Amino acid sequence: MATESVPSLSTLAIHGGLFPDPATGAILTPIFQSTTFVQEAVGKDKGYTYTRSGNPTVAALERNLGELERALPAVSFATGLAALSALFLSLLKSGDRVVVSDVVYGGTVRLLRQVLEPFGVETALVDTSRAELIAPALTARTKLLLIESPANPTLKLSDIAECARIAHAAGVLLAVDNTLLTPALQDALGLGADIVIHSTTKYIEGHNATVGGALVTRDADLAARFRFVQNAVGFPQSPFEAWLTLRGIKTLPIRMERHSAHALRVARFLEAHPRVTHVSYPWLESFPQFELARRQQRAGGGLIAFEVEGGTEAAIHVMNSVRLCSLAENLGAVETLITHPASMTHASIPSELRRSVGISDGLIRLSVGLEDPADIEADLAQALACRGCKS
Repeated sequence: MATESVPSLSTLAIHGGLFPDPATGAILTPIFQSTTFVQEAVGKDKGYTYTRSGNPTVAALERNLGELERALPAVSFATGLAALSALFLSLLKSGDRVVVSDVVYGGTVRLLRQVLEPFGVETALVDTSRAELIAPALTARTKLLLIESPANPTLKLSDIAECARIAHAAGVLLAVDNTLLTPALQDALGLGADIVIHSTTKYIEGHNATVGGALVTRDADLAARFRFVQNAVGFPQSPFEAWLTLRGIKTLPIRMERHSAHALRVARFLEAHPRVTHVSYPWLESFPQFELARRQQRAGGGLIAFEVEGGTEAAIHVMNSVRLCSLAENLGAVETLITHPASMTHASIPSELRRSVGISDGLIRLSVGLEDPADIEADLAQALACRGCKS
């Protein structure tokens, strides 16, 4: 008996959960830019009633994301932070505790510390790259372990399989923010995570055109909880942005392959540059967790963190001197973006905490795009040679 073959990720990115429009045969999912849907009779509809509660274009995106993760249809949201908010609202109540990687996106820390802690949700920041520190942090009140691997912006890794083992032994759910690698480069659910979080704003859409977020799971009960909060709180993804995100996903595997190849080349260039004092990139042999990166990732991804001789002042001069690279807060787009985490993406984190987890005031985050890598290197070379970079 012939066995059914499992489609590759490249095939799923283009076809997974999608089909021609039954009304017209359109090969691309139409944009159903409608608030409401006419019902045939009281209590009888065609699956949709009001776009906050469900929309055909958004549903297509959710099916597609679920196929990429070999999971149930995703639950998609207006932003990545909306997805995180739904995660916390679905799983936590006053008196509960969430353990979080000590290096995560600054908005995650702000949400937990400044929004949820006043409602009685306790947050513990733990270096989850050190597995021996995790179990002692998982008290009887802990409901969720949230890790970001690679972490933004230091790229420090957590062993997802080991985190899953420790969390599940304590009766705790594991959520992995997989924004930086996407399912194209890391199978977090396959490694044992219960929930995957994506800011689809980044690599998944990939073109600086949308904001969005998603929660993905293989657990039907969790998915139902997420969908209830999506509707009850009222922050679903919009049809137009869902449509744009679907367009981006079609090239996700090949983009991630190219982002990773370019980033590795640029990381090696920076590592060899006399004015660069430190480079963090998981596919470099000098990366402290190189073996773990090779074990749980398919490639290094598109993000690099580095520091330059002369400290903070020199780093700021570099970022102000680039011409091809764009100084911007986003990451994961076809354009190369350069960012100062201390004043931009992680400004909401107290400076003492930032420095304690390796986010120095001189750290530069580089999201390597799809331009010719020789041109990216030339731009960085001229910026590093600028007068302001002299120590």
